[in-house]
Amino acid sequence: MSERTEAQQRPDSEIPVVGRRQPCPCGSGKRYKACHGASGGQSKIKVTRPFEGIAAECELVALREFVPSATAVLPRTSGEREIELATVLPMAAAALVRTDGKAFVGLQVQTKSGDISRDLARAVEWAETAEAGNSLSAIGPEDAPEGTVPNRLQDLMDTEAQLDVRIHEDFSWWMPEGVEASGEVAMSLERANAAIMPTRRLETEGVHAAYWVDATDRAHLRWVRPEPEEKLISAMARLSARGELALDEDSRYAGSFRAHGLLVPVWDLDREKHHREWEEPAAALGQRLDEALASLDERGLDAAERRARDGLRGRQITIR
Repeated sequence: MSERTEAQQRPDSEIPVVGRRQPCPCGSGKRYKACHGASGGQSKIKVTRPFEGIAAECELVALREFVPSATAVLPRTSGEREIELATVLPMAAAALVRTDGKAFVGLQVQTKSGDISRDLARAVEWAETAEAGNSLSAIGPEDAPEGTVPNRLQDLMDTEAQLDVRIHEDFSWWMPEGVEASGEVAMSLERANAAIMPTRRLETEGVHAAYWVDATDRAHLRWVRPEPEEKLISAMARLSARGELALDEDSRYAGSFRAHGLLVPVWDLDREKHHREWEEPAAALGQRLDEALASLDERGLDAAERRARDGLRGRQITIR
């Protein structure tokens, strides 16, 4: 029996997605479309934590999942054109270059493979060379040049850099200054503006990827956390058992949801308070969480904390 190559011995989840006509990276000698790219093959495998290894992972998850209108310059390791990540682009485009030459890549888009990171990387590569006024409806790893293995976002950016997120009141930034939207873009702009819920990023030391949102009937804090889910839930249970999981007396823990391999706890807030009034309580809660996380290495959960943990596990919510 012949020995299998190192690539062939890798789990299917580690076989990169490539163009359907290219040789399969598993080393089988077949074309990708006849091997791991076949129906039900690697192209169908979902990468559950696509932004892992990026310092700004939590911010990327927030921008993709629930922040309505925001942009951030992509900290690239090479390339001449500045490219901005954006939550939503006109007609849900994957990327566009405005008529003034400013380039954007959309995060809240449908992707064509199981790895969002690869699809976004292809959009970045398209935006690097696209001419002004062009847009990209969708792209996936099968669009990679023949004979290449598609990059991931991690390959194209400074993974140690944080994102300077800019929150916008509306989507007027879609258009260059002095240019009016028309046709389908104007209708898309009107619909997008109508759907915005006022959102602000908490700007305080030690608090990252925490967003205040006014949902009309109440306000919320959505905080993307980087810790492994079970450890985070245990730390939150420790605080809950002590009555310390709320931000203050005008808030309550509502539940959590999962997004791209991370847990996002959510708190209901008094919407009469200005979003900046929540920055200090959030920083204090973050410090309590850090202390609870550290204490887990020394002391396991007691009976009351385990009951609290069971209650937290059952409080999964759906955002809109």
